[in-house]
Amino acid sequence: MKAIRKFTVQPVLPDSIATLEPLAINLRWSWHTPTQQLFQDLSPAAWDEYNGDPISILGSLTAQRIAEVSSDQDFVSRANQLKEELDHYLREPRWFQSLTGNVPTSIAYFSPEFGITSAVPQYSGGLGILAGDHLKSASDLGVPLLAVGLFYRSGYFSQSISSDGWQQESYPLIDPDGLPLRLVRSPDGSAAKVTLALSEGRSLVARIWKAKVGRVDLLLLDADVPENVPELRFVTDRLYGGGGEHRLLQELLLGVGGVRALSLYCELSSRQFPQVFHMNEGHASFMGLERISNLIGDGLDFDSAVEIVRSQTVFTTHTPVAAGIDRFDNSLIEKYLNADLLPGLNSVQVLSLGAEDYEGGNSEVFNLALLGLRLSQRANGVSKLHGEVSRKLFWQLWPGFDSAEVPISSITNGVHAPTWIDDEVAKVAIEKFGSAEPRDTKWLSNTISDEEVWVLRNRLRIKLVEYARGRMLSAWKSQHGHALPPRVYSSLLNPEALTIGFARRVPTYKRLTLMLQDEERLKSILTNKERPVQFVIAGKSHPADDDGKRMIQRLIAFAKLPEIRGKMVFLPDFDMATGERLYSGADIWLNNPLRPFEACGTSGMKATLNGSLNLSILDGWWAEYFDGENGWAIPSADTAGDAAERDELEATSLYDLIEHQIVPRFYDRDHQGIPTRWVETIRHSLATLGPELSADRMLRQYTQSCYLPAFESSVDLLANDGKNARELAKWKRRVRENWPKINVVNVESGGIDAIPEVGETLTIRSEIDLGSLSSSEVRVEVVHGRARSEGEVLDPESTQMQPIETTNETAHESKTLKYSTDIQLETAGSFGYTVRVLPSHPGLSSFAELGLVTYAQGSDHA
Repeated sequence: MKAIRKFTVQPVLPDSIATLEPLAINLRWSWHTPTQQLFQDLSPAAWDEYNGDPISILGSLTAQRIAEVSSDQDFVSRANQLKEELDHYLREPRWFQSLTGNVPTSIAYFSPEFGITSAVPQYSGGLGILAGDHLKSASDLGVPLLAVGLFYRSGYFSQSISSDGWQQESYPLIDPDGLPLRLVRSPDGSAAKVTLALSEGRSLVARIWKAKVGRVDLLLLDADVPENVPELRFVTDRLYGGGGEHRLLQELLLGVGGVRALSLYCELSSRQFPQVFHMNEGHASFMGLERISNLIGDGLDFDSAVEIVRSQTVFTTHTPVAAGIDRFDNSLIEKYLNADLLPGLNSVQVLSLGAEDYEGGNSEVFNLALLGLRLSQRANGVSKLHGEVSRKLFWQLWPGFDSAEVPISSITNGVHAPTWIDDEVAKVAIEKFGSAEPRDTKWLSNTISDEEVWVLRNRLRIKLVEYARGRMLSAWKSQHGHALPPRVYSSLLNPEALTIGFARRVPTYKRLTLMLQDEERLKSILTNKERPVQFVIAGKSHPADDDGKRMIQRLIAFAKLPEIRGKMVFLPDFDMATGERLYSGADIWLNNPLRPFEACGTSGMKATLNGSLNLSILDGWWAEYFDGENGWAIPSADTAGDAAERDELEATSLYDLIEHQIVPRFYDRDHQGIPTRWVETIRHSLATLGPELSADRMLRQYTQSCYLPAFESSVDLLANDGKNARELAKWKRRVRENWPKINVVNVESGGIDAIPEVGETLTIRSEIDLGSLSSSEVRVEVVHGRARSEGEVLDPESTQMQPIETTNETAHESKTLKYSTDIQLETAGSFGYTVRVLPSHPGLSSFAELGLVTYAQGSDHA
């Protein structure tokens, strides 16, 4: 028979080992090896069965085992010492506490998914894993984050593969009582809850689970409560499931409910309510509307409230294509975003913030990414290339500006080194360098020999082979019960062969099957008896993505061919635990997306930290970090005639690199059997990339370039009961109303001969009609640089012009001023320039912020 519900009953621990519970409940164990070792020693069998989950291990202990360890003084002493170390870690000042000046005491971080550990399956892929690494590094650095997400009763989904290679999904219910989570409770002991007023008199209620991620509190909202009608209890059923309305309800709960959960939690715990808010993708954009509503309730008008919310908010986009953005019909938004849900806001105001009100936009939809951008003063992509892609994707919000000037910066993702560096690598690094921290390791030094590096890499490959065999055997047994498995399962893969890893989500743009473009050539690579190559692959396709599922099916069919069997394996149900083995054990990490659709691609970073070498399209992070010696770049055939030709060309390059560069470098050995050139590449990759790929570097960048400036801006606007915010909003309204009157009357130049020469000084003068604005409210610039034959200025530079005359300026009175500046002609060749006028105010984060600009007549933008 089958139970209708299951739950975990936790044991009552004696006082001598009571420290095990706080060690298990704080997810710092997920990146703290000594704590992991403690729980492994507590029950080695349970450690293997529950994939290293301390809460499940505690729940499995027998009374006899509890009695044994509670009287084991060595074990008790270890547990007490680890608890003391955890307490010290939670209290001690860290990097953030060393910052001087006025800094925020609380920063909110919103994400639809969090990948902390496979024991808490609340993630689907890179976005969630990045969010988990963000929290872990924030904890290590002491950045005062409060994180908000949703608790999904079935997580993403569990994957199995049918006999014909088709992905099958199942959604096992997750028992939150069996996870390292605790309910947030009110003073009377009842579960703390938030409520959202929906349409048709309905209400959506959610309770709040709290996870401790080191020093960071993560709040997860759960709609599966008795107060909700049945259909609303399923709002948080699974990650990225359901149709448009279901998704909208999830995102309303995350954004609006998340801010309310923060407020309630801060009240109950006497914590500071966040002063800075960070949206990890547009899914959380509705949080801005809730905060606007609250500020209006405090007496501010809509425009002033928007300015305060914008000043406090950071928006990170991971989207490389418009199709990846959540859009909802305006009618659906009007149905839900009413005055009952968001007091003080009306549908016209709300819809304007998400409107695609530009040429080519859809006037019938509400765009969540645009909502996030309009309510954030600071926005960024997640690699340099993705920053460029994002500026081009969203340039319509800043008409009149070149895409390079769109105020979306980039902060390249990083990965949490203690989580992703294999224990074997960390042990060697500590023995040789005194630390496993990438900044402290000296892989190019003589402290470690080529032989020691090679022995380490061999051990990691063997671990991967053993793991893959076990994983495949478990998958076979789950489908075939107690029947004897085929012999091949005990000899899958060769522990000495060059091993290529590939693991990620399986949308079509990531091109899982590019390697199958020429199956005969791939067969020859895999079946080479003297220099064999093998693939270990994992990945999940979204349940609704049949194209992705067909890719998986095709790959599995190829792997089953008699001549290939055992040389290519597909590991089902890809999760963080599988990723950890793959990232560390693969010799080569393969990534071949369609450029430029990979926003960052952090899996290759995790592999790099373990000495795996990248073989990748120059997309995402690899486009900025590949130096010709740290791995291999697959040339992009961007100019191919069609997709089929592009795939063929890039696959050919992939095969060429494997056959002619990678295989020889791996198998060419010295008299000791060491591939010295291969080891040299590993050393160079670890030394040059390790510090750069750290999430600590990423968090420091977010803090310095986003969190601190956002805090300073918001403090200024909130001063004097929001007086500065009101004045800024009033100034923006006046500038927008008067901007059509701005005019570049004329432009003159002088100071050079008829034939200009390098070194001469060009003087440019211009007469500007400012309408009713004053000179202090505008910035006049010369935009100049190399010019193409059609007049387009390449890589333009901007030089500010200064007024050369003054007037008795009277407010609201039209005025014309003359401006001038000098430009040194430094290079030969075609030169072009134009003059433009921009709004200027101390409260703007960029001169492009308002999207207002006036050019001299005759320029491209005029």
